[in-house]
Amino acid sequence: MEDRKLRMGMVGGGIGSFIGAVHRMAANLDGLIELVCGAFSSDPETSLKSGEELFLAPNRIYGSFKDMIEQESQLPEGEKMDFVSIVTPNHVHFEPAFMALKHGFPVIIDKPLSFNLDEALQLRQAVEASQLPFALTHTYTGYPMVKQAKAMVAAGEIGDLRKIMVEYPQGWLTDFLEGQDQKQAAWRTDPKRSGKSGCFGDIGTHAGNMAEYVSGLKIEKVLADLKIFVEGRALDDDANVLLQFEQGVTGALYASQVAAGEENNIKVRVYGTKGGVEWAHRDPNTLWVKNHGKADRLYRSGAENSYLSSQALKHCRTPSGHPEGYLEAFANIYRNFALSLKEQLLGTKGYDRELDFPGIVDGVRGMALIEAVVSSSENGNVWTEIQA
Repeated sequence: MEDRKLRMGMVGGGIGSFIGAVHRMAANLDGLIELVCGAFSSDPETSLKSGEELFLAPNRIYGSFKDMIEQESQLPEGEKMDFVSIVTPNHVHFEPAFMALKHGFPVIIDKPLSFNLDEALQLRQAVEASQLPFALTHTYTGYPMVKQAKAMVAAGEIGDLRKIMVEYPQGWLTDFLEGQDQKQAAWRTDPKRSGKSGCFGDIGTHAGNMAEYVSGLKIEKVLADLKIFVEGRALDDDANVLLQFEQGVTGALYASQVAAGEENNIKVRVYGTKGGVEWAHRDPNTLWVKNHGKADRLYRSGAENSYLSSQALKHCRTPSGHPEGYLEAFANIYRNFALSLKEQLLGTKGYDRELDFPGIVDGVRGMALIEAVVSSSENGNVWTEIQA
C-alpha cells in the first residue's frame, strides 16, 4: 500500500478549547498526519464554526461524535479517517473512544483515560479485542531528557533503586475561578464532568505516570491525604501521597493546584545505591545525574549530543542549546503513535520500539491510582492497594 499521511478525526477541541489546538499542532509537526474531519463540540453550531475556522470541508464537520464515527466508517478506504483524537472533558472520554474502537478506528486520547475505573477496564477490553493502536497523551514522557533518565535507570547506572520523589505544583486554582465563568476551571472542579478527584485526577496522574515511567516500577500501595483549600470547591485542589513501589522501593508524590505562584513545574527524582537522576519541567532540556561521592553531572538534550542514550536522541529535534519543549514532547507522542499506526495500517516497515508512547495500560493504571488515592484519603489516610 502506498505511503501517505494519516487522516485524523477529532472529537472536542473546538472554539474556546486550549488543549484541542495543542493536539492539532503536535499532530501536524512531523507532517505525518492531517486533520480531515471533526465533531468539535456537543453544540452542533459551535462544531460547525470550529470546523470552518480550520478550513474543513462542510460535509466532514459533524454535529456529534456519533455522526462522525458512523458516517466516516461508511466512506471509502481512500477517504475516511484513519484514527480518532479525543480531547474532551473526562466524562466524554469513554463513549467516543469505545465507539471508535468498535468501528475499527485507533484512538489517541487526552488523560486521564476515562471518568472512572469501570470505564477504563471496558476500554482495555475493547483495545485488547480490536488489537488497534491506542495512545494516551501523558505529555511529559515525550521529553528527550525524561527518556534519558529512563534509559539510565534501566541500565543500572544509578544502582538498585531506593527512593522515588515526584511533584507537580500549580497555582492557577488558588482563587475560586469556577465561580467566575472560567471554562477550564468549571469542568475540572465539577464531579459530574471531572470524576471523583480534581487535582489528583488532573495532574496527580501525570506525576504518578512519570514516577512509574522513569523508574520502570509499578506503584503497589498508596497512603493519601486529599484537601480542598478553596471555599466552595467541590473536588480536591491539593494532594499528598506516600508511595510504595515494587521491590520495596518507597516514594512520595505531591500535587497541588493552589501552590500560589507556581506554573507547571512537574519534577521527578529517582535515587539508587550509586546515585540519582533529577528532571524538572522548568528546565526540560537538562537532566541532573547525581553520583554518590563524586561531582554531579549535567546532561543536555540536543540532536548532536552523542553521549545521550539512543532513546533520548530519537526524541531530540534541535541542536544543543536550542530549546525544545511542550509542543515537541507532545508531538513525539503523536509521531510515535502515527509510525506505529502506519506500520499496522499501511504496512510500512521498521517501526522502532524505542519510539514509545503511553497506552491503554498506562491509562488503566492512572484510573486505578485515582481510585486508590481517593479511597485512602476518605478512609482516614490508610495504606490502599492499587487494583490494576
